[in-house]
Amino acid sequence: MEIPLYQIDAFTGRTFGGNPAAICPLDTWIDDGLMQKIAEENNLSETAFFVKSGTVYEIRWFTPKIEIELAGHLTLAAAYVIFNFINQKEDCITFSSKSGELVVTKEGDLIKMNFPSMAAVSVQENEIINQGLRKRPLELYKTRDYLAVYANEEEILSIKPDFELLKKLDCLGIIITAPGSTADFVSRFFAPSAGINEDPVTGSAHSTLVPYWAKRLKKDSLHAYQLSTRRGELFCRYLGDRVEISGRAVPYSKGTITI
Repeated sequence: MEIPLYQIDAFTGRTFGGNPAAICPLDTWIDDGLMQKIAEENNLSETAFFVKSGTVYEIRWFTPKIEIELAGHLTLAAAYVIFNFINQKEDCITFSSKSGELVVTKEGDLIKMNFPSMAAVSVQENEIINQGLRKRPLELYKTRDYLAVYANEEEILSIKPDFELLKKLDCLGIIITAPGSTADFVSRFFAPSAGINEDPVTGSAHSTLVPYWAKRLKKDSLHAYQLSTRRGELFCRYLGDRVEISGRAVPYSKGTITI
C-alpha cells in the first residue's frame, strides 16, 4: 500500500516556522489502528487523514498517541494541500469532522477556517496547574482545555512546565495566555497526556482564546502569536457561536508512505 504524504508548516509564512503538519489524502478510509501507527511513525504533533465524499472532505486527526476531535493547524494544512496540490480551482471547501462541518476558504495567501466557539468557564484554583506550570495564574478557566491567564508576555515565555505533573489533569491540554507586546494576545499550549509536551501552534486552542480575549478587549478582530520556539501567527475574528481562525502555510516536503 502506498499513501501520499505532505508535510506543511502551518500558521507561518516561512519554512521551519509554525507547526509542522503531516497530511495524508486517502481514496478510502484505512484501519484506525494503521492511522494511529502512521501518526506515531511520523512523530509530529499530529497527522491528518482525509477522504473526499461527494462535495465534502471527511477529515480525522491523530496525535502520536490518540485521535482527537478538533485540530486547527492540521485543518489549515489539509486545506493548503487541497488548494495547491489536489484541486487548484477550489477556494472554498467543507470538512466533515467529529466536531461538525468546518468551512475553509482561501483569500490571497491566508487560509480562513470557521470553527466552533468554545467559551471558557471560570473554575477554582487547581494545585496541579499551580505546581505543573510553576507559577499561579491570575485567572483559571476550562472548556476542552484549561485556560490559565497571566499578566504579560514575559511571564508566558518564562514558564517551564513539569510535564509529568500536567499529565494528571483531566483535560486534553493546558493553554497559557496573556496580553501581547506586539499583538492583542499571546499563548502557549501543552498536551503531555496526548504525547505533545508543547505544541508549536494550536489552532483549536483559539476556539477558546478568541471568545475570552474578544470579551476582555471588547473587539471582534484579534491578532495573536503562539510563543513556541517555532512561533506562529494567527488572525482571528469572534463570530459569537463560531470563530474565524486564519493563517498562512508553506510546503516543506511531499512523498509517499509505503506499507
